[in-house]
Amino acid sequence: MKIGIIVKALLLYCLPALLYTAYADGPPLIDRDVSNVRDAIPESLPYNDYANQPIYQVNGQTYTLIPSTRGYTKTGIASWYGQQFAERMTASGERYDMFAMTAASKELPIPTFVTVTNLENGRSIKVKVNDRGPFHDGRIMDLSYAAAKRLGMLQKGTARVRITALDTPYNAALTSYYLQVATFRSLENATHLAQMLKTILVAPVAVKPTTTQYNTYYRVRIGPFLNIAEAQSLYKQLHQAGLNPGVLVAA
Repeated sequence: MKIGIIVKALLLYCLPALLYTAYADGPPLIDRDVSNVRDAIPESLPYNDYANQPIYQVNGQTYTLIPSTRGYTKTGIASWYGQQFAERMTASGERYDMFAMTAASKELPIPTFVTVTNLENGRSIKVKVNDRGPFHDGRIMDLSYAAAKRLGMLQKGTARVRITALDTPYNAALTSYYLQVATFRSLENATHLAQMLKTILVAPVAVKPTTTQYNTYYRVRIGPFLNIAEAQSLYKQLHQAGLNPGVLVAA
């Protein structure tokens, strides 16, 4: 009888903590030194074909990608995300690694490399934006656990930061934007869609072949557009007409 009472008491005491650990976000169960985790190194990477919709919706709220990262700087409140999202798929298709120097943004193209400075203590880091969020009013970036710890903002949970985009050989040379409507293995199917789009659109439509190690794919693209605003305008028109507007790509 006494053992049963003790077990019940332990469950009543521990269960809330176990549920919190399972469902609430927070640091890893075992603390880890991240002082030697290196900053993200800016690379010349193309924008992700599937993570860069010019306009997208989350929880009924509409978000828009910025026209360009050149000269981008923004000041506001950053937060962080950790254990609850470990190993989940990010918007880029990479799995979330809370010990990597990454971040989430509602408006920056994926990937973008940025410098984040904690204006409350002067610490700075470089991270790679590979995810979308935070979808909370008044927050401009979600940082990985490692990034937040290096910035000294874990305990408070948020910090006032300045974000500055870093140029890479790739994004520094970008001059044109496209709406990529579809990808096919069949040239005939890609050509058929392109011809159909040409009959209803004023903008140029082209089929772009892309060869990988195993296959050749044919991507149907609308454009080029000189800026994202033009691409966003057509995106809205296609969406309202019930057509697939595709995703934003840059070249």
